[in-house]
Amino acid sequence: MKSVIYHALSQKEANDSDVQPSGAQRAEAFVRAFLKRSTPRMSPQAREDQLQRKAVVLEYFTRHKRKEKKKKAKGLSARQRRELRLFDIKPEQQRYSLFLPLHELWKQYIRDLCNGLKPDTQPQMIQAKLLKADLHGAIISVTKSKCPSYVGITGILLQETKHIFKIITKEDRLKVIPKLNCVFTVETDGFISYIYGSKFQLRSSERSAKKFKAKGTIDL
Repeated sequence: MKSVIYHALSQKEANDSDVQPSGAQRAEAFVRAFLKRSTPRMSPQAREDQLQRKAVVLEYFTRHKRKEKKKKAKGLSARQRRELRLFDIKPEQQRYSLFLPLHELWKQYIRDLCNGLKPDTQPQMIQAKLLKADLHGAIISVTKSKCPSYVGITGILLQETKHIFKIITKEDRLKVIPKLNCVFTVETDGFISYIYGSKFQLRSSERSAKKFKAKGTIDL
């Protein structure tokens, strides 16, 4: 077995394999180094015993790469967003005319949502759709409020949070209206819907999954 392993290549074998024949000492050194790399867990004596007694299956050891834990990007907290003033509307952008295209997009969005606002469309169906719809871009008015100074304010809704509406009026004034104790109206192609702010204290993303009761108190 040993003589077969360390057998030098003939000239014909070297030409067929496209290798340069090496001397016996170099061949023996190469084989020993190769066996040592292929069987790193075996001692030299055990390796010799294996070669003398039976064939050796050369193993291939792969290096296991450590899996790096992917760090999930953490979003900003509500406090950090307030400190960075991310949702503040700059004074130079507080112009009613800038948001008229947004209102036109909103009207088309509501028409598609209600499958077209036809004269025979049921108002209850429109009301139910509006309760779950995105109101950004709608023109809303304050019709009732426990604070008289809010009554009559009308404008395009720019931002909605859980407790407030931010609207821009035709006079280019940004108004912050609390939902609590206020009643709002939304007009769409002649259909007027009422929103009772005290029952509407939800984020716009939460309303889509909420079931609103058909009946309930409408007291301010």
